[in-house]
Amino acid sequence: MPVWAGQIITAGQLNRMQPSTHLATADTNLVRNNTTAAADIPGATVTVVTTVANAVYTVTGTFDVQIGATGAGNMVGYLHVDGSADAGVAAKRMDQVTRDTIAQLWRGTLATAGSHTFKLVGQTSVATASAGNIFTSGSTKLALTISEPV
Repeated sequence: MPVWAGQIITAGQLNRMQPSTHLATADTNLVRNNTTAAADIPGATVTVVTTVANAVYTVTGTFDVQIGATGAGNMVGYLHVDGSADAGVAAKRMDQVTRDTIAQLWRGTLATAGSHTFKLVGQTSVATASAGNIFTSGSTKLALTISEPV
């Protein structure tokens, strides 16, 4: 929203003019052995409070993934916003004994003001008995920017 000459600006408007940034890093490996079920990546969660409706979010998710020696398959990463999967996935076909970092970018609008939770979720496309199908801690990260309308 433009600011007009002579317009009186409130402190709340000034605060919303600057986007807020947040970073969460996985603090524990998410192991996906012998299952195709998606699960939350521990520590890769951010909760924010918006003061007005229609705030815009931008999320970059980086998923550091590795697959062990006994299987191959797809490693898939999702963003969940307030408990629902956002459109778009980070996906990588993994061969035996492979480690990669895959990324995805999401953008959307939060229709209501209030508390909102963003989290990264991971899964594999095949159930294997490998001991190395993991989303690694320390390198799997969620970077969030919130821009609220003035």
